[in-house]
Amino acid sequence: MRIDGRANNEIRKITFTKNYVKHAKGSVLVEFGDTKVLVCASVEESKPKWMPKDEKRGWVTAEYSLLPASTNVRCQRERTKLSGRTQEIQRLIGRSLRACVDLEKLGERTITIDADVIQADGGTRVASICGGYIALCELIQKLKEEGLLPENPIIEPIAAISAGIVDGNAVVDLCYDEDSSAQVDSNIVLTRSGKIIEFQSTAEGDPFSKEQMDEIFSLAKNAINEIISMY
Repeated sequence: MRIDGRANNEIRKITFTKNYVKHAKGSVLVEFGDTKVLVCASVEESKPKWMPKDEKRGWVTAEYSLLPASTNVRCQRERTKLSGRTQEIQRLIGRSLRACVDLEKLGERTITIDADVIQADGGTRVASICGGYIALCELIQKLKEEGLLPENPIIEPIAAISAGIVDGNAVVDLCYDEDSSAQVDSNIVLTRSGKIIEFQSTAEGDPFSKEQMDEIFSLAKNAINEIISMY
């Protein structure tokens, strides 16, 4: 039995409160247990300046932050320089969402996903990816309704979940206490059809076996299918 009473294959209670703020074209409050992330999607009607002029496509990028009171000890705002962790998570969110979008169909525009962690209890990056997908879909639907986008550029839904080895057992959707003591820590991002976008898996101590890796992946795949059904 896990620290919060869940079975090894059981995810925490997950809720998505859509249209959470009125000014963003797409927004959702994501709750994975006690982890809460506000995710918003915004659009600029131009492609990034670094993109060559002859490329007729758009871009999806992301920004991520832990709000000061989101952790048990106040974390400093990253005003001038982003930490390596923040940069890594932003890149993960961005490339995960780009993987599910036809950037040519998106047109020459830039979509920014902002993920602000209100309360952290493990799994903030995977919650941000799930919320980012929902906020992205809301924004695209509004662009279509406004006549700015002739067709939906979403290829297929995606979702993400954490998993790992805790006390020698493969488990899914780790809370903070589990994550901080895990022997193996993984973050998995998959499409609805089961294609892999990201499979980050790290041994925090002793190496782990392929059989354990397969078990982690199987738990994550089932959890991701469950999450996508909630969209």
